Amino acid sequence: MRVILAEDSTLLREGLVRLLAEEGHEVTAAVGDAEALLGAVEREPPDIVVVDVRMPPTHTDEGLRAALEIRRRRPGAAVLVLSQYVERRYAAELLSAEHGGVGYLLKDRVMQVGEFLSALDRVAAGGAAFDPEVVRQLLARSTRVDPLARLTPRESEVLSLMAEGYANPAVAERLHVSQSAVEKHVNAIFEKLEIRASTGYNRRVLAVLSYLRS
Repeated sequence: MRVILAEDSTLLREGLVRLLAEEGHEVTAAVGDAEALLGAVEREPPDIVVVDVRMPPTHTDEGLRAALEIRRRRPGAAVLVLSQYVERRYAAELLSAEHGGVGYLLKDRVMQVGEFLSALDRVAAGGAAFDPEVVRQLLARSTRVDPLARLTPRESEVLSLMAEGYANPAVAERLHVSQSAVEKHVNAIFEKLEIRASTGYNRRVLAVLSYLRS
């Protein structure tokens, strides 16, 4: 897998380069600012971009805006965002994109190497990978205005795992239930959210978007 890495911390950047290389991935560019990231992607589009949210010169949201610009220029480009904090608006904007291949992990998750590499693979394959804490904060809403209040606690758990990018078998494994039970929960979620089967739309993504927009 060809990876472009954008991280302004030299220590973390070099550590990630070494980790990815040891796992057999090719880091085609490792840069420290958003402008260099955009240039690297234009010169040699990778299989996935891994980018920090806060980068020079202001260390606010340059990396996130660069990620969104990459997605604008190249719809479907796989982007995995790393952040120290949850930037709720930007995370929702990334997930609301028409195409898959997006992820948002807190940097603490990188220290759990297996989970980080699994998220990298899912995003590069066109799936989604959202940190559980990101999902928790994005889905935290008052039931007074939340149209998803009709969901049962178990259905909410299933939808939360869906938002993290897990397919039905993985959801079943984490909740210690059968895959058929998960499928029933997913269908119930679609029904309660009035998400009909329609050619050209991914109902799982639409269900997560309903959560984020509630």
